[in-house]
Amino acid sequence: MIVTLVHIWVKEAYIADFLEASRLNRENSLKEKGNIRFDLLQENQNPAKFIFYEAFKDEQSVAYHKTTSHYLRWRDTVADWMTQPREGVRFNYLG
Repeated sequence: MIVTLVHIWVKEAYIADFLEASRLNRENSLKEKGNIRFDLLQENQNPAKFIFYEAFKDEQSVAYHKTTSHYLRWRDTVADWMTQPREGVRFNYLG
């Protein structure tokens, strides 16, 4: 299993728009073959800080996700709403 935590910092004026765009991306990502989990988290102390918790079966599933229309639409839509580039950090799943 491939687990990635994607750290995202959003401009305050775009938080609601980001949540809506991310909801649509999440709903469609959950339908992908090879997707195990796709959660969106918002930090309590800093509501402009988000994390996607993404778990896919294998590298092929991760690669496929990055070609889907819903991901590409999300990526292009939210790019200017971020205060800095998003950061994906890979983890080994240990149980």
